[in-house]
Amino acid sequence: MIGGRPDCSGVHAPQVEWSKAHMNICTYSLEEYLHLIKSFHGHLAPGLIVGGFMVDLAMKNLPEGQFFDAVCETEVCLPDAVQILTPCTIGNGWLSIVNFGRFAVTLYEKYTGAGVRVYLDTEKLNNWPEVRDWYLKKKKKHEQDKDLLIAQIKEAGYGLLGMQKLQVDPEKVRRRKMGPVAICPACGEAYPMRDGDKCRNCQGDTPYKDAVAVTNKLKI
Repeated sequence: MIGGRPDCSGVHAPQVEWSKAHMNICTYSLEEYLHLIKSFHGHLAPGLIVGGFMVDLAMKNLPEGQFFDAVCETEVCLPDAVQILTPCTIGNGWLSIVNFGRFAVTLYEKYTGAGVRVYLDTEKLNNWPEVRDWYLKKKKKHEQDKDLLIAQIKEAGYGLLGMQKLQVDPEKVRRRKMGPVAICPACGEAYPMRDGDKCRNCQGDTPYKDAVAVTNKLKI
């Protein structure tokens, strides 16, 4: 159990057994995981391949048998790796996104807050130039060699990553409860009362326009 004062000092990623003949990401073979990426995310995104190694490393360094939640520090790709490989999803509230714009994930014990943070370590990228140029956006997408990029990610594995032990304040990252609800006088739909006398959509905070009611012709 990680406890006491928050420890945010860097910790080298442990020597996890790794061979190209037997690549596993959590409970999946690497090839199974790559298939899941394409099925869930829509395409074989390099960020999800890296993210798989990150989630796997974090899980290998959590105490067994504990309930954990997750925090992603980016909205890009990494949350999908968490949702594929763990029970933590945005929908069930066990995955929070704190958008610092950093490619990092933390898994933490949901009651004590003791956790492990794994991040893509920029100091290790020079050994993998195609990964470096992709991550630091030194090449435009059409200039990247995607096959080489994916091959270098597979070859590097955990060698791209850094890890920290830390303490999370769960109340700062957990999703707020909806609280009391009311019926919006403008649209007639239910909404959280904390938003004011009308729902946010009817206050003008909306991406929609020209909404027209359509009769549902489907029958059960």
